[in-house]
Amino acid sequence: MNAEKTINPPSGFAVFFIFLALLAVAAFCFWAGEEPIGAILAIVGFVFLLPGLVVVNPNESKVLTLFGKYLGTVKKDGFFWVNPFTVKRKVSLRAFNLNGQQLKVNDSIGNPIEIAAVIVWQIKDTAAAVFAVENYIQYVNIQSEAAVRHLANSFPYDNLEDENAAITLRGGAEQVSTMLEKELNERLDRAGIEVLEARISHLAYAPEIAHSMLQVQQASAIIAARKLIVEGAVGMVEMALNKLSEKNIVELDEERKAAMVSNLLVVLCGDKAVNPVVNTGTLYH
Repeated sequence: MNAEKTINPPSGFAVFFIFLALLAVAAFCFWAGEEPIGAILAIVGFVFLLPGLVVVNPNESKVLTLFGKYLGTVKKDGFFWVNPFTVKRKVSLRAFNLNGQQLKVNDSIGNPIEIAAVIVWQIKDTAAAVFAVENYIQYVNIQSEAAVRHLANSFPYDNLEDENAAITLRGGAEQVSTMLEKELNERLDRAGIEVLEARISHLAYAPEIAHSMLQVQQASAIIAARKLIVEGAVGMVEMALNKLSEKNIVELDEERKAAMVSNLLVVLCGDKAVNPVVNTGTLYH
């Protein structure tokens, strides 16, 4: 594979002025009746001088080939003159933004999910981009899709079904993005392309299981909330019993303590307002 070679051709302004001078002399020769000399000068100007003039804009380059041989790449912006018989191919050095389409794949535990990524890339080796692959833009699109699919297959969406998962697609956004960027750089290195940034832009369960997984998430949230409520209620009941005992407000036997604990837990753990019932008798009557 051809390695990139940067060249700095001479300025094109001098050649352009020579071309204008030849054109003026040729016009004078035609006016003076020296058509053969005028024709030769015009041919020299239009065939050997004018085609060699190239303009390179900022953050662009020109890849030059002569009769199938790679000569080099002009990366410096400006107005230049090169061999007029070279084939000049413009290659942009600007950063490209790829907004990947949404892909439907299975995560590591088989759940169908939708995933998409945004990738920022640019060409670092123009020779590899032009000669190593057929179409470097298409190559980036295909390899990016393959990398996103591989990443989605490597990790679960979240840890609802796999509690031992160290990294999940939803919870480990930074780690997942870092791994995606690394894999893309490995895949695109053949084409001389560097990935500057890769981020997951869309992540969701596929529509056919989205409702079921939402119910699972809601159930998990309810269980976590109930667990926190129970822990707080037990602490409050314990504090109430200790305070009653310390201040000798009332002496409770084990059965009365059990009744009090039961009533307090009902009040503290219930998800609705409790209507108190006044007991005018005793606990045993």
